[in-house]
Amino acid sequence: MYVNLATSAGRPGRPNEDFVGAVPGAVVLLDGAGIPGAESLCSHGVVWYTRHLGAALLAHLSRDDGGDLAAVLASAIGETAAEHCDTCDIADPRSPQATVAVLRVNRDSLDYLLLADSFLVFDLAGGSFHVITDDREVTARRECSVPLDGLAPGNPEYDRVRASCAEALRARRNQVGGYWIAKDDPCAAQEAVTGSRPLDDLDGVALCSNGASRIVSPYALTDWPGVLELLAAEGPAGVIRRVRQAESRSGVPDASMPDDASVAHCTRLSR
Repeated sequence: MYVNLATSAGRPGRPNEDFVGAVPGAVVLLDGAGIPGAESLCSHGVVWYTRHLGAALLAHLSRDDGGDLAAVLASAIGETAAEHCDTCDIADPRSPQATVAVLRVNRDSLDYLLLADSFLVFDLAGGSFHVITDDREVTARRECSVPLDGLAPGNPEYDRVRASCAEALRARRNQVGGYWIAKDDPCAAQEAVTGSRPLDDLDGVALCSNGASRIVSPYALTDWPGVLELLAAEGPAGVIRRVRQAESRSGVPDASMPDDASVAHCTRLSR
């Protein structure tokens, strides 16, 4: 498997909370979540968490034993939690956490796992495509934000309701009926979106963090087939470059703050 990687911090002078890496036959992409005030809960921080969880995943995947990907993720979450459970309040909803996307070549198939809102874009043989994401957090965020409807930003009432909505969203994290993300509980891995596709059906596949997916939504610079064409022409760095250009001139409120962005493009998938 040939893998081309690129990652970029959202803002100069701030650490990149994404993680992307590969071992022979497997790729991992994590998008770390930085919650304001979390520094008092975990002295290590989000960057430490994503790098340690990513490294643990790659270590398991490098063994190439074909084990269930959810079980692999559960082990990695448990190992990472054990590294800082004695010094940090890892059970607090605001403690470091991350989305997870994994691809692994397994004999004649490509296994995948998604936990939270990164994207897998399959470049299918014959010219079509298929996109997979875990949209449960997006759904929960939309539902929890309903009380903000009709309120104008920039006043104390809006700020009060917004804080209440954020608290309601955190209460749904890693809960039945809510959404799931890698954090302190290995059981969250069993809620991941998983599957497998025959290698013969694929010309390639891309993994995109939420920040990189902005090229499609909300910026609408292209669609997913266009992303695959851009990857073929300019690689992952070309996708991120387009996102950064849009961020510098965009008036879209939900995307005005630059985000960390990472892309992995996998081709020549057969062993």
